[in-house]
Amino acid sequence: MKFGVVVFPGSNCDRDMQDALQNDLNKEVIMLWHKEKDLSTFSTDDCIVLPGGFSYGDYLRCGAIARFSPMMQSVIEFANKGGKVLGVCNGFQILCESGLLPGVLLQNAHQQFVCKNVFMKNDVTGALKIPVAHGDGRYFAKDNLLDELEKNNQIIFHYCDESGSVNDSSNPNGAVRNIAGIRNKAGNVFGMMPHPERATSKSLNNIDGIKVFEYLGFN
Repeated sequence: MKFGVVVFPGSNCDRDMQDALQNDLNKEVIMLWHKEKDLSTFSTDDCIVLPGGFSYGDYLRCGAIARFSPMMQSVIEFANKGGKVLGVCNGFQILCESGLLPGVLLQNAHQQFVCKNVFMKNDVTGALKIPVAHGDGRYFAKDNLLDELEKNNQIIFHYCDESGSVNDSSNPNGAVRNIAGIRNKAGNVFGMMPHPERATSKSLNNIDGIKVFEYLGFN
């Protein structure tokens, strides 16, 4: 599997993602500039990654301008053909703005930027320690959509405490139903606010991020 990491003006996690994929997961990575359009070297077995940061300075809404970049037009076409796409933090916001994922990311409930290690889980991974760093990470959708996401197993991660309990105190941003990440119905587009690329190195004493990539099928 080959990875393309999109670089927007304002991206600040693109090199972290490149380093994690290349050096910790031994994957081939191609950096993609936001003004480019060509994804012809990628097949639907490959993955395009939208990294964290502040694309276009987060003017208007987070991810709202990036959604109209030349590269994102190609990414949307790639995803609609079945290609895999992963959005982390700002990348998750861009995916929601582009309509590739449902719902929206709102300002954190406490109206403060949060930067710390949190725990998240699903029934397969158990509790994983993964860093977050965002000011607009509160996932929101209406109840009927949330019920549909749960029914279709589209919620890929919930915020939890170290023991795996999902509760309000373990929710870093007020996300509805403690949602930390979701996927589309087709299962090829993934978005999450926590940063797995910041938890793949033994030198950081945390490799739980590798389990995230493995769960998503990127091993």
